[in-house]
Amino acid sequence: MIYKTAEEIELIRENCLLVCKTLAYVGSMLRPGMTGEEIDTKAEAFIRDHGAVPGFKGLYGCPSTLLVSRNEAVVHGLPSKDQVFQDGDILSIDCGTYMNEFYGDAAYTFCVGEVDEETLQLCRVTNESLYIGIENALVGKRVGDISHAIQHYTEKEHNYSVVRELVGHGLGKSMHEAPDVPNYGRRGQGPVLKEGLVIAIEPMVNMGRKDVRTLHDEWTIVTKDKKPAAHYEHTIAVTKDGPDILSNHEVIIEAIQKNPNVIPIVREMSVS
Repeated sequence: MIYKTAEEIELIRENCLLVCKTLAYVGSMLRPGMTGEEIDTKAEAFIRDHGAVPGFKGLYGCPSTLLVSRNEAVVHGLPSKDQVFQDGDILSIDCGTYMNEFYGDAAYTFCVGEVDEETLQLCRVTNESLYIGIENALVGKRVGDISHAIQHYTEKEHNYSVVRELVGHGLGKSMHEAPDVPNYGRRGQGPVLKEGLVIAIEPMVNMGRKDVRTLHDEWTIVTKDKKPAAHYEHTIAVTKDGPDILSNHEVIIEAIQKNPNVIPIVREMSVS
């Protein structure tokens, strides 16, 4: 695991804030009838105009700036002209940037048009589980404490299913560093959290069963039962004063609150 200095954490924060500004920009224009290709093109231009490069494009052969996953797609959906957004869709939009030798990473699930209440509740619970996980990112605790907290809230308290094959990760000069941060696990297990560790925490939660499969594009991961999935992600630094959230979903929420075509998912609880 690679621990970051205070200066390095600030460089990662700059990237994460640009990621969230990009997601806010995209969220401000989302509407039924738009395509994944449209928002991907606009997101790439926005990132480059702000002095960074897309963090995903070219990474592991990824062809796009954004990963746009609709409804039963959990993550890694590839935006295209054939991906036309419909009234009632939920869209997990994941984005990364690279600037000043460091990466940023964050994701938010956007609810487009008249989304049904059952699906909205899945999004609320998944979003809340992100912050419950973050509350456990304390010096001296272990990765398993984050993982257990997310799993208990989503599976035990709300009867959803956490995806097992996909996990959060360390972040820095590489997009994916040690440690893996699963959304399931046992308290007191896994690597010890120490000051200077930067990790992306990203619950991926299914309404139905936990089982997923990869589509023929070899990227898009969908639920096997075709029920919807939600995904939210923050990058955080472990500090002696508690978890420091380097990304900022508030700028995304502010943007979509002005867009009548998107229902914002706002927390009902607060981080202690």
